[in-house]
Amino acid sequence: MARVPAAVLNARSILNALRKPPRALARHYGRRRSHPSVELVHQPHPWARALGLVAVVLLGAWLGLLIVGNVRVPVGPMNTTMTLRPSLTGGTKINISPLGALQLDSHQAPVRLDVNVDQLDPERSQALVDHPERLSGLQDEVAADVEHGTLDLALRSCVAVVVGATALGLAVYRRPRRALAAGGLALTLLAASGGTAYATWNPESVLEPKFSGLLSSAPSLVGNARSIVTEFDVYQKELARLVTNVTKLYDVTSTLPAYRPDPTTIRVLHVSDIHLNPASWKIIASLVKQYKVDVIVDSGDTMDHGTAAENGFLDPIPDLGAPYVWVRGNHDSLTTQRYMEGLKGVHVLDNGEARTIAGLRFAGIGDPQFTPDRSTNPGADESQEAAGARLAAALRAQRAAGTPVDLAIAHEPSAAREVDGEVPMILSGHLHHQEMEVMEKGTRLRVEGSTGGSGLRAVEGKYPDPIEASILYMDRDTRRLQAWDEIKLGGLGLTTAEVSRHLPEDNQPGATPSPTAPDTGSATASPTGGP
Repeated sequence: MARVPAAVLNARSILNALRKPPRALARHYGRRRSHPSVELVHQPHPWARALGLVAVVLLGAWLGLLIVGNVRVPVGPMNTTMTLRPSLTGGTKINISPLGALQLDSHQAPVRLDVNVDQLDPERSQALVDHPERLSGLQDEVAADVEHGTLDLALRSCVAVVVGATALGLAVYRRPRRALAAGGLALTLLAASGGTAYATWNPESVLEPKFSGLLSSAPSLVGNARSIVTEFDVYQKELARLVTNVTKLYDVTSTLPAYRPDPTTIRVLHVSDIHLNPASWKIIASLVKQYKVDVIVDSGDTMDHGTAAENGFLDPIPDLGAPYVWVRGNHDSLTTQRYMEGLKGVHVLDNGEARTIAGLRFAGIGDPQFTPDRSTNPGADESQEAAGARLAAALRAQRAAGTPVDLAIAHEPSAAREVDGEVPMILSGHLHHQEMEVMEKGTRLRVEGSTGGSGLRAVEGKYPDPIEASILYMDRDTRRLQAWDEIKLGGLGLTTAEVSRHLPEDNQPGATPSPTAPDTGSATASPTGGP
């Protein structure tokens, strides 16, 4: 046998090694070939992780508040439940079942305080009845109870949001460090919300409440321009007396302070855009009786098409119980206006004509357009501005004659804006929603909603349009606005009711009253009366 040189054997072994890789490498690359779908794990973006953490914190905190975040607190003779709820607007809501609810703009923060009046405690109520001398300290007792309940609620809410966010963070991330971060963030957010609520706390919000349910039929008395602030202790005492009377608690509409004639206040009912809704007359008559209304102002669009066939719809007006001041809207024709002029107790204003009615001087102008089909005529804006300019000229003439106007009326707000600086306040409609604005030169513009709930158009949208009206409280001496109530009733097929109390800025607590007798003809001039 021939011998193979050692060098050749070494060369062959090297070639074989190159042809056959080591077993470890073969196994490694063989596994890679057998699992071609394996990829690197994608790490989420830091912003996505942060948003996910915030979502977990908010959801966990909300669940914690729902489960734990409420306290039962005795307030005087009442048992109440206080709860914190997430909210975009903040505020306080007091639920008095089955009478309704009271809402206060007490603070601006992403949490709302809910107070549910559960029931009256019979023993504590009877003790107050048997020992009336305790009534003198009832208000202090109630204040102390509320303070104690609020502190207890704050502590419990802190625990609830931290535990809720931590527990949910642990369930989602399964990492104690991430769960603790969620709990800490929840506590920080709650502390920030509490700080915001404290910084924006408005103790005077009780002067501008919003009633709903049966409570909307029992708003409290408005007196002269300052009594709503200076005599608020009277209403507090009345409330203390009320809660002691167990048998009459659910007859609250008769035991709360009722409306009664006040020699320092003129009550004006502002309605608009009735649009042939027959239900409006019964609502207006009810408001006239309940609020002791002195005069009704209708800023137009009482009709829908302005035809003579519709005139019979206007016949209930003389029986509403108060003088009726009216201007023509774009759905009211001259035929409608002539029929209104023939009705007893109706005062039709047009072309800047002024009249004194119920102690106030009114002037108004009819809408220059007649568009019952809701069309837009060329030059519509110019015609409205021209009408407003004519009304402004008439107001200047009235002031020059020594008979300045207190309230002006124009159907469209675009016409009403032309009288800025010529009258303290102007009333309009047309937009089918309520607005209040003080314009650049000081004239206050009040836009009324639809007192007919938009008439036949009530169901064109997703929800029926509400029925809206306002009560304006005018001081009899200065003839300036001292407060107003916005009234909103559920539209077609709904049975809701809300009454919101509002105060002008110069009638807020601590405000300086506006001057009453300036020499200029500005919007702050106090009318001196006139024929």
